[in-house]
Amino acid sequence: MSTDVTVREYARLTTDYVPNPSLDRAQISVSAFDWLCSLSSTFRRSGAALLQVDGRRWLKLDNYVGVIETPCGTRLEILPKHLDSADAVYHGRSLLRRMIAAAINLPVRVAGETSLELFDAPLSEWVIEQFLSSLDHLAKRGIRSEYIRVESSERFLRGQLDVVKQIRQPLGRQHFFALRNDVFVPDRPENRLLVSALDLVCNRTRSPGNWRLGHELKQLLHEIPRSQDIDADFKRWRRDRLNAHYQHIRPWCELILYREMPFSLTNQWRGISMLFPMEKLFERYVVAALRPMLCSSASMVTQPARESLCMHENNPIFQLQPDILILQDGRRWVLDTKWKRLDQSNRRANYQISQNDFYQMYAYGQKYLGGSGVMALVYPRHASFDRPLPVFSFHEELCLWAVPFDLDLATIYHGGIGGWTFLKSASTSYIAEDAT
Repeated sequence: MSTDVTVREYARLTTDYVPNPSLDRAQISVSAFDWLCSLSSTFRRSGAALLQVDGRRWLKLDNYVGVIETPCGTRLEILPKHLDSADAVYHGRSLLRRMIAAAINLPVRVAGETSLELFDAPLSEWVIEQFLSSLDHLAKRGIRSEYIRVESSERFLRGQLDVVKQIRQPLGRQHFFALRNDVFVPDRPENRLLVSALDLVCNRTRSPGNWRLGHELKQLLHEIPRSQDIDADFKRWRRDRLNAHYQHIRPWCELILYREMPFSLTNQWRGISMLFPMEKLFERYVVAALRPMLCSSASMVTQPARESLCMHENNPIFQLQPDILILQDGRRWVLDTKWKRLDQSNRRANYQISQNDFYQMYAYGQKYLGGSGVMALVYPRHASFDRPLPVFSFHEELCLWAVPFDLDLATIYHGGIGGWTFLKSASTSYIAEDAT
């Protein structure tokens, strides 16, 4: 029996009856509970933490978002924890879709307002719908084929006669022709991957519309074999001009076949399960929003690895890697993203800012800015943090700002910061361009 459970980051799950289920507390089946415990141990061995066991009856989720499907049919949808309003589910899904679209580098016209906002369904169904829509559009434009050399032995002559093999034909088979000919078929790496993804979504979708379109496409593409080596076929995916109309579907194909951002579930169960670390999603969302806001003279480097904390035996050690480094006319700015809710009214608790983050930014300022310049920590904007905090000064020449990033408008509120000459204007927005 299929069961849908929608929660958000850091929610608690139990097998006991929950009288008033919410986004922070929910009940799941015993089989789903045990399977999640097993999955968590797999993640922990790889250095990640999916959830924490809170006693014998409770599980506490970590800061991953996305969808997990268990073998017993439970589909657990985990949304970002950024809103406390009554329509938090709808807005959480909308935000997560926009962030995923930015994270997998979808073109602006592909990640449009309609595809991001109006499809009100769990994340997995939205991904399936986007993949099937892209595949349907691709099929209408034409599936690419290529010539493949085929060697065969036939009673009739066609193609090219292989003279050497023909001479060596054994007695009793001399009436067969040894032939070589080229066959124009759609058996290409790109098509094999698309059919493999199509098989998976047709088996897992619960939407009647997705099921119908998926099986129509299966009938259309039934001659194409499935991929036998997904990694190798992705490496052979061509990006040339003749294959340009395939590029918009590749991110969805990678998403479904566990190749890109989602953590791969490496056990035998292969449902539509996609998990995203929320810090990385937020970082990529900010990067995607910031790019169109930059002046033509400015450039952005993401995750630079140019400096280290110190030297040891003439070798650098403890690499320093901020999220964003901006360069313009010989000047530098360092920005780091943090998925955490600040409280601008709570001065006593330092606005909920982590002291370790300040140590980290101080090291960035010394190594990347030479101890002189402007840095910023970028946090999600909400009701309790809607404007930049007063400047933090390490000393006269090195300062740090904590600035809000509007998740809906996808823009940085940097009102009181002087010297940010790398931005065109405060009103430029990635999502605003998207919607047009």
